[in-house]
Amino acid sequence: MPVEIVEKELSYKIIEAAIEVHRQLGPGYFENLYEEALAIELQQRGHTVERQKKIEVKYKDQAIGLHVLDMVVEGRVMLELKAVSDILPIHLKQALGYLKSTGLPLAMVINFGAERVQFHRVVKTKK
Repeated sequence: MPVEIVEKELSYKIIEAAIEVHRQLGPGYFENLYEEALAIELQQRGHTVERQKKIEVKYKDQAIGLHVLDMVVEGRVMLELKAVSDILPIHLKQALGYLKSTGLPLAMVINFGAERVQFHRVVKTKK
C-alpha cells in the first residue's frame, strides 16, 4: 500500500519559495533575515503566514510555558528555520516535539546556512 505524503502540494510550494530565497540571498545571514524573506516570498505567492507563533507547552496535561514557532503556513505546516552548516538530528527531534505541542501533522526544517538550501520533512506519528 503506497504511503500518502502529508501536505504534499503545500510542502512543494514552500520548498520552491525557500529555494528562491536562498537563490537571492545565498548563505551567510542570520536566521531572522531568512525568516523575513521567506515570509515575503510565501505571501507574494498567496499563502497565509503566521510568524513567531506562540504555543503552549504541556507536561502531563499541565501548562509549563510557551514556545515560539518560527512560522506556520496556511495553518497547516510548521516551519523551523535554520542558518547553520548542516541540519542535525536534534533539529528534527525538536521539530517533532513542536508538532506534538501544536497538533499539526507536518513540520519542515529548512536550513539556509549551507551552500544549497536544505530541507527535511518531519511527520507526526500517531502515537
